[in-house]
Amino acid sequence: MEAVARESARLEDLARIEIRLIDGGCRIVAGVDEVGRGALAGPVTACACVFARDTHVHGVNDSKRLSPMARERLDSEIRRSALGVAVAHVGPEEIDRIGIAGATLNAMRQAIAALPEVPDHVLVDGLPVDIGRPCTALVSGDALTRAIGAASIVAKVERDHLMEELDSRYPGYGFAGNKGYGSAPHIEAIRTLGPSPVHRMSFSPCSSLRLF
Repeated sequence: MEAVARESARLEDLARIEIRLIDGGCRIVAGVDEVGRGALAGPVTACACVFARDTHVHGVNDSKRLSPMARERLDSEIRRSALGVAVAHVGPEEIDRIGIAGATLNAMRQAIAALPEVPDHVLVDGLPVDIGRPCTALVSGDALTRAIGAASIVAKVERDHLMEELDSRYPGYGFAGNKGYGSAPHIEAIRTLGPSPVHRMSFSPCSSLRLF
């Protein structure tokens, strides 16, 4: 019972900022987060989540603090209980063309635009960005705010599944395990096999290789 009480109190605290905005007149408050910013391959992926004022999903937290099994379970619960969930991917070609900062911003904007209703206010993890809507940026927001934490989980699960699919299409790089990040075996595979079509050519070591 003590554990249940602690979790209920934690969830109430996670929802505090959203509830304050809703009680202040914002009908739709979205949380947005991204994953894949530092990877060498694959897209940068953003998710936007919206919850009703008093909806709580037990276990929601920063995705990095959760096991893969917990993320999978919570992904299903979030999608079932949220008012809206939307995911957007921006691929390697656009990342190479406009840079990772611009691509990340585009992914977040696309996720917000794909929600069932336009949010009145957006909570975003990290530093302030021009998201196209009234916005509050929260450093470590994925560990502090319900909607951002939920968005971090869904974005992570969605991108992980995509990288597992890419592993079967482009074997040899270990995408299913490294998810496109720069592990030593992954970097060695790039040097041995050359980059795949889903590698980011503007990122090292691809940017320093003479290939074609």
